[in-house]
Amino acid sequence: MKVALAVNPVGTDRKKNLANILRLAEEAIYGRARLVLFPEAALTGLVNNDDPKQDLSLGVTAHGRVFRELYKLCSRELLWLGIGFLERSRGKLYDSAVLINPRGHIALKYRRITPGWHGKEADPAFYCHGDDVPVAETPFGRAGFLICGDLFDDDVVARLREKRPQVVLFPFARSFEDGKQDTERWESEKWAYVERVKMLGATTLMVNYLSEIDGCFGGAMIVSPEGRILEELLAGASGILFGEI
Repeated sequence: MKVALAVNPVGTDRKKNLANILRLAEEAIYGRARLVLFPEAALTGLVNNDDPKQDLSLGVTAHGRVFRELYKLCSRELLWLGIGFLERSRGKLYDSAVLINPRGHIALKYRRITPGWHGKEADPAFYCHGDDVPVAETPFGRAGFLICGDLFDDDVVARLREKRPQVVLFPFARSFEDGKQDTERWESEKWAYVERVKMLGATTLMVNYLSEIDGCFGGAMIVSPEGRILEELLAGASGILFGEI
């Protein structure tokens, strides 16, 4: 099955961010991909600042206008689409991801378990986490999500591994503390991610967004269960990584 990992540019204009997501999805479809995966917080970037008044406005619901456009695209093109987003639900904010099936329905929904997407002092009444590690049966195998720091949590990795996924969808948002898009540093750091994939024992699709707002530098990889990089899109530019799983 042909897959596409889409490194989308993220700026302050959310309409433009969505337009770029839809454009890259169309490019993936043109390239005959049947599954396209976007990064963590792909609609806005991780620009939350632990102020609920601001940050709740970043969140979207899975039944709102943005997702209705994605559902229509998937049902029209018979596409599987995975995407990370800041989810607003009952006055709370989650770092979430969904997998949409070709009928335009959510086949799998995941909420990040680890807290690294917000500050240590963020109010837990508003900034919330998941507690489940679900999987879904798909034409490309049993699939599960992890988001960013979840990959480096031994308990979360063990819980997913117990469910024997064949494919792990890994949207993430990686930047460095100084805000510089240091692609050379990433070339060294990426091997830590590859080593963690070996603990999962599943083919893993990894994709980061590109943004000058927070320094996320893009990049995408398809990593084998044994920890081999099968396909890679180098950091530093938006675009699509195609591969087969």
